[in-house]
Amino acid sequence: MYKLLLFCLILLMVSCKNDTPAIKITPPKRISRGDTITEGRILKIDTLLYSKYNSPTLTAFYQKFENETVWQSAKKRALILAELSQAENEGLNPSDYHIKKLNAFEKKFSSLSDKEMVNYDLLLTYNLQKYIRHISQGKLNPMALYKNWELNPKKNDVVKILLNSYKSTDFWASLDSCKPQHLVYKRLKSALVLLNTFPKDTLKKITFEAKIIPNDTNNALLKIKQKLVYWNDLKKPDSLTNIYDSRTVTAIKKFQTRHGLAADGVIGKGTIAALNFTKEQRRQQIVANLERWKWYQQDLGKQYLIINIPDYSLHVVHDNDTIRTHKIIVGSAKRKTPVLSSKLSYAVFNPTWTVPPTIIKEDVIPATLKNRNYLAEKNITVYDANGNVVEASHWKASRARGYRYVQSPGTYNSLGMVKLIFPNRFSVYLHDTNHRDYFDKTNRSLSSGCVRVDNPLELTAYLLNDTIQYSKTKIADILKDGKTQNVRIPSETYLYLWYWTAWSEEGKLIFRDDIYDLDEELYKKLRN
Repeated sequence: MYKLLLFCLILLMVSCKNDTPAIKITPPKRISRGDTITEGRILKIDTLLYSKYNSPTLTAFYQKFENETVWQSAKKRALILAELSQAENEGLNPSDYHIKKLNAFEKKFSSLSDKEMVNYDLLLTYNLQKYIRHISQGKLNPMALYKNWELNPKKNDVVKILLNSYKSTDFWASLDSCKPQHLVYKRLKSALVLLNTFPKDTLKKITFEAKIIPNDTNNALLKIKQKLVYWNDLKKPDSLTNIYDSRTVTAIKKFQTRHGLAADGVIGKGTIAALNFTKEQRRQQIVANLERWKWYQQDLGKQYLIINIPDYSLHVVHDNDTIRTHKIIVGSAKRKTPVLSSKLSYAVFNPTWTVPPTIIKEDVIPATLKNRNYLAEKNITVYDANGNVVEASHWKASRARGYRYVQSPGTYNSLGMVKLIFPNRFSVYLHDTNHRDYFDKTNRSLSSGCVRVDNPLELTAYLLNDTIQYSKTKIADILKDGKTQNVRIPSETYLYLWYWTAWSEEGKLIFRDDIYDLDEELYKKLRN
């Protein structure tokens, strides 16, 4: 009986074992190390070491590798060190990434202790992540620097970028893809390379005394010609004279064109100021502009308007082709045009103009105090807080800033015949002007902040893209009618109101006057 009971119990245990499925234990997912697994020892990292760097992205990266060292690959380390060593090519400073300390670790890599190996691994990751952040979105935050800048913030996932590069079969190409890919950024990099080919600049500063015109004789021409020779605008003659000859006139015109000056051959204050820029000052200017282009977004859309404020130019781009170019007038140094990104909403034909507070305070009130007919002469109607019209005889200086001032539509209107609206917190827009002769000026930093556009009706017709409803003839009829009319812009069209003062074209350095004095200050902040 006892034996039978024991036999049954054994059968029951075997039966239970066979009926129970095997439990599979899945190990935590690890990041593939590619070629690193065979090149060096993998070490555990004491997670307390992360606190030294105070970097959530560093901690997150190593957690993907179960807190173990990752840079066993000599090839990848070499690529990283080369990239950080050449950070100047991107307008960055290699010393910001502890390149000397990293190179010192690398030189004695084979003899590093476990502790040194871990420290090297952490330091390499920390500085590579910092570099990726700087190269993909800039070292500084423009929104913290400038009150009148409104750009879409770039928040790149540094951990994701580095992981993708790490896993990529082409580590360098993957890392390079996080850099700005816009043509202007590439032209800025080319400008920096080109500038570095120039010899050391030892030329003396030129003192401006009076304008120099062709055939003049002036001792300053000796220094001027030396500068032109240095910048490759003038082929070095056998001897330098103080005569403003035809060859030098041609060279000056080339120089003026490259710097956005009136290419009239007259050597004035602006030309002398541009000639007095040293090689180092131009390098700093290029570096400042490289930083700006890291702030600007990458994907600009299928169709967009891009404005370069210091170049006084507007370009319409469709499918990466420049379709139209327009001259523009921008805000003065006192009333700067803001830097922003937005999207066009609608056009307004025969617009009224509601005078903004700054212009009321600084222009309208002083003019009205001098001449009570000023408002009538400008076709400006004044309204009180209740919307009632305030006659000129009842206008009171004590209440002047509480009134609303509206200029009627017409050819005399400050906005001209059309304006283009886009969302922004600065209340600026693109518009026509009743002073079209201003487009003939070289320095067009003249407005109160809005952007005046040359040939705005042609631009508007292009944007509306309707040859039946809004042909040139139809638009002329709308303007003749004189009534204010809003028309939605049908195609998705982005607007980029940006600022840059340097680039290169066909192997030539191109510069523009820093009309808002931003370059020098930005460079100083980058080097702090």
